[in-house]
Amino acid sequence: MAGRGLWSRNFTLFFLARAVVALGDAMLPVALAAGLLQHGYGAGAVGLAMASTAGSFAALVVFGGVLADRFDARRLMIGADLVRLVTQALAAVLFFTGQVVLWQICLIGALNGVAAAVFQPGVAGTVPRLATDVQGANGAIGTAEAGAQLLGPAFAGVLVAFASPGGVFVAHAATYGVGALCLVLLRLPPLPRRKTAAGRVVAAFLADLAEGWREFRSRTWMWGVILIWCLMMVASWGPTIPLVAAEVVREHGAGSYGLVNSAFGAGTVIGGLVAFRLRPRRMLRAGGVAIAAFACFPAVVGAGLEVPAMAAGAVVAGAGRAFWAVMWATTVQTQVPAAVLNRIHAYEVAGSLAMVPVGQSLAGPAAELFGADQVLLAAGAAALVVSAALLAVPAVRNLPRADRPAVRGGPAAPVPETAPPARPGSSGA
Repeated sequence: MAGRGLWSRNFTLFFLARAVVALGDAMLPVALAAGLLQHGYGAGAVGLAMASTAGSFAALVVFGGVLADRFDARRLMIGADLVRLVTQALAAVLFFTGQVVLWQICLIGALNGVAAAVFQPGVAGTVPRLATDVQGANGAIGTAEAGAQLLGPAFAGVLVAFASPGGVFVAHAATYGVGALCLVLLRLPPLPRRKTAAGRVVAAFLADLAEGWREFRSRTWMWGVILIWCLMMVASWGPTIPLVAAEVVREHGAGSYGLVNSAFGAGTVIGGLVAFRLRPRRMLRAGGVAIAAFACFPAVVGAGLEVPAMAAGAVVAGAGRAFWAVMWATTVQTQVPAAVLNRIHAYEVAGSLAMVPVGQSLAGPAAELFGADQVLLAAGAAALVVSAALLAVPAVRNLPRADRPAVRGGPAAPVPETAPPARPGSSGA
């Protein structure tokens, strides 16, 4: 069955590291917003503080991929967690003492983004080394992260109410300590590392960067998905998040928005569980069908439906998005050779995130020009267009599943067309 033999000591430690850190990350926006507002800053300052992290991450994650492929990714990840433990502890001190200065909070956020850019590429290369069932591993981690997104804001609200925003930053710092400890306890065989002659470090770094780009663009299914995903970020995901928040709060109150947001989180848990079980032979085809479900989220809000209907639409949308995420992550990790996997993962992460701020920044002007309801309905339609576009690209819809990672210079091992479903609940999608 799906996940059989998955829970080895190593994978359990890695799963715990990802789940605990995800819980802390989900708590951070509440603490940041509450803390800055309490110290006299406005919504613009909150956005700037959050953007400082996102901006440095997006700018440097490609370079993090090169480092992860050239050095020991596990050690880089441990170092990144320890850096974030220190920065969040420092933020806690600032909030506890009342010495909150915006540029200092933004600097801390930027350092967190740099650490995340070093950490994230190593995740892609680590999962296949921990579990032979790569899809099951991604499904389990995705479900845990979704659960963290569901519970984290509530925990943060309790800590803010009974302690202070500084208390949330202490808890957040502690999650990075737990994550680093779990990674320290991993026992993985060393990977061969290329040696670089003295004086040629920069040249070797640039060569690795160029090799990663060549490997990325040589895979039509990968760059095709990223190009289509840019449309998703600009026309659907980007405008949906701020406009749904604004419309639901304005029409139904903050409590209703919390309910709708929680429903989306519950949907991502469901989608992760489904992805843990189903074994489609064409993973990107199945994921492309599933992502159409995201259209429900902006559409139900744009249509002016009542809160229960919005919550139901959010559940469906969250499930579709989570299922796609597991299909995509598993495809990348099993179709790309380990020697370049971290760099390619960094390129696809950077490409996926590049258009998010564009979509978010265009949401307000578009809503003023056409009306928020119309923009949200258009965002729902755009999600359907994205689904159709993914399925229209032969390299995407026909890519065969591979349950074993690719080897250097060779293709991944596909599941034979004539083979029966590998596990109960498999889909022929």
